[in-house]
Amino acid sequence: MSEINVYNTMTGTKEPLITREPGKVGMYCCGPTTYNLIHLGNARPLVVFDTIRRYLTYKGYQVTFIQNFTDVDDKIINRAREEGQEPQALARHYIEEYFKDADALNVQRATVHPKVSDHMQDIIDFVKSLEDKGLAYQLEGDVYYSVSKFKDYGKLSKRNREDLLDGARVGVDSRKRDAADFALWKKAKPGEPSWESPWGKGRPGWHIECSAMSNKYLGESFDIHGGGFDLIFPHHENEIAQSEGRFGKTMARYWVHNGFITINHEKMSKSLGNFFLLREILEKFSGQVIRFYLLSVHYRSPLDFDDEKLSVAEKGLERLKNAARLSREALAAGQGEAGAAKAAEGAGAGESAAGGEAGSTKATGNGEAAGPRDTAEKNAAFQREIAGAKARFEEAMDDDFNTALAIAALFDMARSLNSYGGGAPVQKDALATGLETFLKLAAVLGLEEEGAEDQQLNGALAALLTSLGSSAEGEEGMEALMEKLLALRQQSRQARDFAKADKIRDGLKALGILVEDSAQGSRWRRG
Repeated sequence: MSEINVYNTMTGTKEPLITREPGKVGMYCCGPTTYNLIHLGNARPLVVFDTIRRYLTYKGYQVTFIQNFTDVDDKIINRAREEGQEPQALARHYIEEYFKDADALNVQRATVHPKVSDHMQDIIDFVKSLEDKGLAYQLEGDVYYSVSKFKDYGKLSKRNREDLLDGARVGVDSRKRDAADFALWKKAKPGEPSWESPWGKGRPGWHIECSAMSNKYLGESFDIHGGGFDLIFPHHENEIAQSEGRFGKTMARYWVHNGFITINHEKMSKSLGNFFLLREILEKFSGQVIRFYLLSVHYRSPLDFDDEKLSVAEKGLERLKNAARLSREALAAGQGEAGAAKAAEGAGAGESAAGGEAGSTKATGNGEAAGPRDTAEKNAAFQREIAGAKARFEEAMDDDFNTALAIAALFDMARSLNSYGGGAPVQKDALATGLETFLKLAAVLGLEEEGAEDQQLNGALAALLTSLGSSAEGEEGMEALMEKLLALRQQSRQARDFAKADKIRDGLKALGILVEDSAQGSRWRRG
């Protein structure tokens, strides 16, 4: 396994990824406060850390990924009051809406999505432990963390005393021992949700939630803590004070933060009023296009937003899709000259429409048909190109998850697929392996084709249609296609995805092919 290097905000350098347990990664990422639909700035960390998780899994790590929901918060209470709702009902609604947006971006579910409201006792126990250690103090039902008791406070954000006071979310409570002290537990106010605690009824402060929930699922120390750049201070700084103050251990080995989304080079935020809800953008562009756009630059770099940039991303993504589509068509057409010529014509047209790149012809370049020697050389060259692009993809991702360069490697692979699949003759196995590699790497970035399984099924059914009533060579191709379709149907049935199984059966029936199930398996016959 090649070495992965990760930029660690704590040290300000790239460091080799060395996990607490070999082959395993524990990763925590701060999730949304559920009082509104997410905006594009919120969407960036979702896509970034989903992609990091996917790549770690691709590299063979067993990843435990935790992403929380803050469903108890001042913003939720205020929004609920405005709308005349119960705060918890409002939070549940926006958690459901979050998953709709996350699904549109092809963001995988976390291993666990803990909610603050479900972990109140864990939070109370955490605060009590800090109080017992002399790191927290009570003031008439409120509990504060004593910043002066934690000597390393500020080590993540690299802020001095004056900066800490200027940047902290400091209230006007003059009772605090130090202006920089922050709330761990807040005394209940009339009409607000509250829970019983050793200090009376109340609710947790913002920062303590993540310390308690990361400890619950990942332990006293874990590998990667992620979030947006704006969370470095005070949120992550305060998490460190809480967790390391309680356990006396390094909270996270690597602190990973993504850059801002900007509008005219100014940070996108709700407070500035320059944010765009993801739901609004999804009305114009697909989730796959938005994801492709978010991954088009390195995650630590700022990313400026406008519709034109999304349109460019849409065209780029279409070029990758075309490469997969044309390769499938070439495979379905078989090795005949007519099928290869058709694929060549399509490959050239697809590349030209995408960016003016010329597709390869099926000849050697001097108008003569390729001979065995030329074919062998072409096959070997294609396999080298695919292997080289795959190596560049992994090299980019190993270097602090550089998705921009990884995407460039995918485009290299797409050009090779178009050139090879559009020529004749080709090795079907080589083209299939090249396509499989291309799709696997695209999936690492979460760029699986929308409805990819349905597309593959429809493509197979269409190819089967062309085989019906054809020559012996076509019958042989039909047998292979039927074998794949029945295997896919069996997999669907085993996964209890009966809708897909029925779609395959009904699609075959429409082509005059009947599927009969028995204890020995499925058989087919022409109707």
